[in-house]
Amino acid sequence: MAAPDRAVLVVEDDPDMREVEVLMLTGAGYRVMQAADGVEALEQVAAEMPGLILLDMRMPRMNGWEFAREFRSRYNSGTPIVVVTAAPDADARADEIAADGCLSKPFRMAALLEAVRRHLPRSV
Repeated sequence: MAAPDRAVLVVEDDPDMREVEVLMLTGAGYRVMQAADGVEALEQVAAEMPGLILLDMRMPRMNGWEFAREFRSRYNSGTPIVVVTAAPDADARADEIAADGCLSKPFRMAALLEAVRRHLPRSV
């Protein structure tokens, strides 16, 4: 299978969790961008619009709620956002920012890859 044309942006402040997500996705053939918080994520988006954003909610400097609001006001993009959170009610966190999906931590590799496949079709 060919890699998607557009990258997945992993926004996660925990360096170990971010590395796990990046390794899983690159191992599955995805091109991955990464950011430790919302500020870095906006810098990444300014350089290249990703095809999908995997967004943690609780981060320093700029959290997931602030990032989602700023991202949508700046770019009015159809780029899907999937909330990745350890919060007890991941669906509620996703609803708060009108996300396109959610993934509860801890997650299985298959669940992460399915969430990405659902929102970022692979190139032919």
